Amino acid sequence: MRSDAELMRAARQDPAAFREVYDRYAESVYGFALRRTGDPDAAHDLTAETFAQAWLVRRRFRDRAGGLAGPWLFGIARNVIAQSVRRRRIELAACEKLGMLERLDEPRATAEPTESWLDDALDELPDGERRALELRFVDDLAYDQVAAELATTPGAARVRVARGLGRLRERIGDEREAL
Repeated sequence: MRSDAELMRAARQDPAAFREVYDRYAESVYGFALRRTGDPDAAHDLTAETFAQAWLVRRRFRDRAGGLAGPWLFGIARNVIAQSVRRRRIELAACEKLGMLERLDEPRATAEPTESWLDDALDELPDGERRALELRFVDDLAYDQVAAELATTPGAARVRVARGLGRLRERIGDEREAL
């Protein structure tokens, strides 16, 4: 049986070798992510992202653990989890500033008339931006899922969300000035 280090060297040219490393570590990486998030869905996403990142940087693997790839993979997983937490904090902070956290989950029929400006602002957004915001914050989808729903790339989905939030931020500024 080949060592992880041998498989990682072979994985530079042979995807099947990387698959063997995946098979050896996927369950452990999932458990690692699950213990840190407490959310099985998030743990699956983070595990997938960890291995996607590992695949992309597989040529950088250096055997520093006696032939084992585990420490390298768990380092990547730690970074993926930290990035995810940072992104989520930024998104939540933006939504909080916009007053969207409660409002996006609330049916429009029950919205108070004094807060109708947010409904109006959402309605004024271009369809792609409004839909991206709904998918990201109401449906709580990851950017790759938002991209799939919008038939675009994850990067384009992030841009639509960012632009939508920017337009809403401008509208909040306008509403504050009107008061």
